[in-house]
Amino acid sequence: MKALILGVTGQDGSYMADLLLKKGYEVHGLIRKSATGNTINIAHIISDKDVFNKQFFLHQGDLADPTSLYRIITEIRPNELYNEADQDHVR
Repeated sequence: MKALILGVTGQDGSYMADLLLKKGYEVHGLIRKSATGNTINIAHIISDKDVFNKQFFLHQGDLADPTSLYRIITEIRPNELYNEADQDHVR
């Protein structure tokens, strides 16, 4: 099974990634270009050479850009999609 997690670097997204990886999923996470330095919640996954880029993958995109979302979804073709993301600039 393949899953795409929007907001994978946040608290809930990172917990979801851990859960799905334990269940044997191939996990893909959406990460904003501006958030590439903010990966502390998934640092343990990224540093695991047996998992990162083998069972867990990161893709740059933005919820505010439908084209990037469409590209990633059609490329990955996930069985499940989890939206744990938010927009940090919403008033």
